[in-house]
Amino acid sequence: MPLTAGVRLKTPASGCEVLVVRVPSTEEALTCAGGLMAADVESADPPDAPNDVQIGKRYADDESGLELLCVKAGRGPLQFGGRDLVMRAPKALPSSD
Repeated sequence: MPLTAGVRLKTPASGCEVLVVRVPSTEEALTCAGGLMAADVESADPPDAPNDVQIGKRYADDESGLELLCVKAGRGPLQFGGRDLVMRAPKALPSSD
């Protein structure tokens, strides 16, 4: 399934939900906590599971150009094509001095 911008993805292996911000240049498997992510599945995490993937943070794969926004925290890691996605640092705003 090719990823498209704006689609929300989930996996039964984690409570994590992500929104595709930038589509990748290649078609590879997107996984979270070892489970394949898709738009038409239910997500579930035990309430005491650690939230490795943090809400409101962007995760990216520089090799493919994929960028995701976490809309619901959950267990991780996020991987694309077997590579761990890296959390993006927030962009610094210009000072208003």
